[in-house]
Amino acid sequence: MNRELLMLVDAISREKNVERDVVLGAVEAALAQATKKLYQGEVDIRVAIDRDSGEYETFRRWLVVPDDAGLQNPDAEELLMDAQERAEGIEVGEYIEEQVESVPIGRIGAMAAKQVILQKIRDAEREMLLNDFMSRGEKIFTGTVKRMDKGDIIVESGRVEGRLRRGEMIPKENLRNGDRVRAMIMDVDLTLRGAPIILSRSAPEFMMELFRNEVPEIEQGLLEIKSCARDAGSRAKIAVLSHDKRVDPIGTCVGVRGTRVNAVTNELAGERVDIVLWSDDPAQFVIGALAPANVQSIVVDEEKHAMDVVVDEENLAIAIGRGGQNVRLASDLTGWKINIMDAAESAQKQAEESSTLRQLFMEKLDVDEEIADILIAEGFESLEEVAYVPLSEMLEIESFDEDTVNELRARAKGALLTMEIAREETVGRVSQDLRELEGLTPELIEKLAAGGVNTRDDLADLAIDELTELTGQTEDEAKALILKAREHWFAAGQE
Repeated sequence: MNRELLMLVDAISREKNVERDVVLGAVEAALAQATKKLYQGEVDIRVAIDRDSGEYETFRRWLVVPDDAGLQNPDAEELLMDAQERAEGIEVGEYIEEQVESVPIGRIGAMAAKQVILQKIRDAEREMLLNDFMSRGEKIFTGTVKRMDKGDIIVESGRVEGRLRRGEMIPKENLRNGDRVRAMIMDVDLTLRGAPIILSRSAPEFMMELFRNEVPEIEQGLLEIKSCARDAGSRAKIAVLSHDKRVDPIGTCVGVRGTRVNAVTNELAGERVDIVLWSDDPAQFVIGALAPANVQSIVVDEEKHAMDVVVDEENLAIAIGRGGQNVRLASDLTGWKINIMDAAESAQKQAEESSTLRQLFMEKLDVDEEIADILIAEGFESLEEVAYVPLSEMLEIESFDEDTVNELRARAKGALLTMEIAREETVGRVSQDLRELEGLTPELIEKLAAGGVNTRDDLADLAIDELTELTGQTEDEAKALILKAREHWFAAGQE
């Protein structure tokens, strides 16, 4: 019987073009499955077939787990201390094995064994095909629509299948069986039966790869696509950089009479593409990203990683775009938060900021409005700058003599020290359970303490809009933090 088994294994291996060990592994799995049915509980069985004689042995085994972990499955696990009594030197993660009686092959249901073997072979074939496909290094999957699967589209390329989820399709795109499809390979998930390659037609990476295919200069290293932002099926922006002064990055990507950019647009259901010149100067990059709107001025806030962009009335609607599309894409492309405003709004905001800063200087430095306005006009925006800007720079201010400068610096340092002591006292009132809450940074703790939030329950009692006002977080961030603070309420209710 054992010789017949080996002959059958060899025949299947040749017929299916699958390695002999894979087929033997399938037989071992079938024998193990049959043996498990003789036991109660979720036991772990291993069968080992001798590759030369066909003889086989069967073992029941227990996984060794840490003593403090406890037994999740007593039928197939053993605590370390008990395992070491049976096998000296054994470690966590290893197995204790005990030989048991083997099930005769003749007693295995023929259909069950055949199904296990054929499934293993199909899995092996599928893995070989997938490995062969992925070894080509292709980034774009080209195939035809084969079928629908719970809202996903299954795309077939040769004998390999990819899965295009509904959320990764281009909106309003109607794909039917037999249609030719191109999509970006985003991931490979072997747990998905049948179609393990995850595809996307809406990802920015897909547009970038399409341009690489259409523009040889990118492959040659003369041009580089730095970033891409998409509103799939509607509009997109890509930022390009030339590494050769003789090559015009925008014109090269557009192509003669628009042939190159049109090829990309046609593939993406008419999605309009703005090609932007990348710049290492963030303000210049943002100006280019907001095209076709003309920008009057920009104020950069490095700390908040944001920019206030001023445009005239005629360009306001263009800069914002329909439904905020243009400014949203420009923000995604550049990585900066962009606030669009007209000249009147900008002037009002500057006036409010100047008023706040004037009040700060007058109060903390004990000076009159005239001195405060001089500091503001000279570009001072904080007490730290007044205290620690080089003395030589402050002495260049015509309105100040050396005694005035020294006095202002001393008052600024004193005010900062007083504020720091007050801050430490405020933060010191914060309870330990709030300090240890996951997701809270020292900056957030300071803002909460300043708002009178000193305990975890104080935070849990807040509404989302109250927390966003205190900390400046987004609504999603505030919601997540409040839910985290409330976790102990639910835990206590379940006890």
